[in-house]
Amino acid sequence: MKRWRVVLGLVALSALVIYSLRGPLAMTLLGVVLPRMMAADPIGDLPDGLHLTLCGAGSPLPDPKRSGPCVGIVAGGKLFVVDAGSAAARNLNAFGLPAGQVEAVFLTHFHSDHIDGLGELALQRWAGGAAATGPLPLFGPEGVQNIADGFNQAYQADTRYRVAHHGEAVMVPGAAGFSGRTFATPEPGRPTVVWDRDGVKVTSFRVNHAPIDPAVGYRFDYAGRSVVISGDTIRSPEIERMSEGVDLLVHEALAPQLVGMLAQAASDAGLTKRAKIVNDILDYHASPVDAAESAEVAGVGHLLFYHVVPPLLLPGMDAVFLDGVDDAFAGEFTLGQDGTRVSLPAGSTAIEVSGG
Repeated sequence: MKRWRVVLGLVALSALVIYSLRGPLAMTLLGVVLPRMMAADPIGDLPDGLHLTLCGAGSPLPDPKRSGPCVGIVAGGKLFVVDAGSAAARNLNAFGLPAGQVEAVFLTHFHSDHIDGLGELALQRWAGGAAATGPLPLFGPEGVQNIADGFNQAYQADTRYRVAHHGEAVMVPGAAGFSGRTFATPEPGRPTVVWDRDGVKVTSFRVNHAPIDPAVGYRFDYAGRSVVISGDTIRSPEIERMSEGVDLLVHEALAPQLVGMLAQAASDAGLTKRAKIVNDILDYHASPVDAAESAEVAGVGHLLFYHVVPPLLLPGMDAVFLDGVDDAFAGEFTLGQDGTRVSLPAGSTAIEVSGG
């Protein structure tokens, strides 16, 4: 018994010493970790191939696991972003995709939840990008120039402050903000190549998010690997055509049974405006089963759900959301959340899912 008292006393004393020195210990640890972090090249360290990370897997509704829509894609050592919802820049950095290295942004449409992180993303790229000698290219259908101009105008004062504080050599004035790159909205069955450089090809195609127009999806091809991103849409034959044989289909999904419960609860509570809005969103999104059926028709290698509606906050809601998907799609699928990563190595058929 006496020996145990001595041992416990030594443990308590050690804990007290460590606690009292927690500040110096933290500083010592930071001195080791920070240089490694600053010197790291997480994009350069990735093997050749297509690498997709969900920097936002959710919707406008608050979800602790899913921020506003954002997809980061690394291809040929370059970082591209599709849509930039809330927390886009912070999540990119947190998941090892430095916002300062973003090569270009592609917008699927102009709903607020797909663009409300653009300002911070452009700022992070300007401040953190050694190669930021010009504004960040912002691609999209007709209307994207208004988005670029609006964010540039909103950030005019901030741009002046940072140039005045850090100097033009550090914060190059002509590299701030966005450069709008408009392409004509593709007609059904007539996809449009909007980027084709260094082996990376990005193709835009029309989707159905009526009454929202224009609305498009994107296909990325690199080194024999391929990804399709649906954007917001109902089930679409165009997506099925563009997804034939692709390695990965990233498809939005809304669970109608769960959203219907939200609408009914709002109505019962006398929240008529909220009930109307929730009911309205049922008719311009695909269900999980819709997405699964499209994946089956197209013969995709893997199906990744994103833009998940509603938030899945309680145990068991994942199963309700995915009900029927197994029957509709014979392949593998993943319910995405922030940080979900799918890697498609070049010269391979492997599909590696991690994170989230």
